[in-house]
Amino acid sequence: MKITEHLKKAAGKTLFSFEIIPPKKGNNIQELYDNIDPLMEFKPPFIDVTTSREESIYIEKDGLLDKKITRMRPGTLGICASIKHKYDVDTVPHVLCGGFTKEETEYLLVDCHYLGIENVMALRGDAMKEEQYFQPTKGGHDYACGLVSQIADLNKGRYLNNVIETESCSDFCIGVAGYPEKHLEAPSLKTDLKRLKEKVDAGADYVVTQMFFDNQKYFEFVKLVREAGIDVPIIPGIKPIAVKRHLQLLPQVFKIDIPQDLIDSIEDCKDNKAVRQVGIEWAIQQSKELMDFGVPVLHYYSMGKSDNVQAIASQLF
Repeated sequence: MKITEHLKKAAGKTLFSFEIIPPKKGNNIQELYDNIDPLMEFKPPFIDVTTSREESIYIEKDGLLDKKITRMRPGTLGICASIKHKYDVDTVPHVLCGGFTKEETEYLLVDCHYLGIENVMALRGDAMKEEQYFQPTKGGHDYACGLVSQIADLNKGRYLNNVIETESCSDFCIGVAGYPEKHLEAPSLKTDLKRLKEKVDAGADYVVTQMFFDNQKYFEFVKLVREAGIDVPIIPGIKPIAVKRHLQLLPQVFKIDIPQDLIDSIEDCKDNKAVRQVGIEWAIQQSKELMDFGVPVLHYYSMGKSDNVQAIASQLF
């Protein structure tokens, strides 16, 4: 079922969803199941599955370091199929510009269609670790807007090299990212909203936001989005802080603000166990306020661990 259909079926009730990361190659999928199992009692209608782009590794050969390109977390579609088979829940694979040519993207989307996957999240993706800024893959899309257009074209039977007359076209529901505190590369929030409007005009059906810790940022973002003529659902993304290092890491990586009250509470913690509890309590209050606001879904970034998300959801759903 499409995400938009899940939202319509919910009839205004806030749904629960979360995002998982495929295990690194060589790891057992059971570890992933162990983190999903405790969250299924909250009846998520869909689960997002991230896609990791390629990365560089260095292998010693004849006393020298030989640079190789690899993917440490392959198997997004396999994970999606496994989750559907095991839990009978819809999955949303992330489709990236970075690391994929347009042809590779088309093959991926065809495979999604064959697997009965009806939802995809279209993202530009991040720069590689050794890059200061995002560099488009040769033969790939520069921005998520082009990726959305390709998916929308495929829904109409328009493939890269021809138009195929068929009654079995894909019909993907397309999600895109939104940034309440603007994308880290955008010169202004107004410019970032223009880019979001372009993605929606190209065919995006809903938006999931980057994490934020101040709900006023989300409320203001929704207001500005509506004023910009964007009328698709805006799903808030929530990440509970789990370790003290997040105070430096999250603002640095995602260019987001952390409220001073939350900073003070975390700095007063004696260890990361206490930090995790503070993160849970903050996310519970944040989630309650968002539910009162009438958000369609509370979408949690689990980052491979589910105990804190379970503690939050148990107070809400």
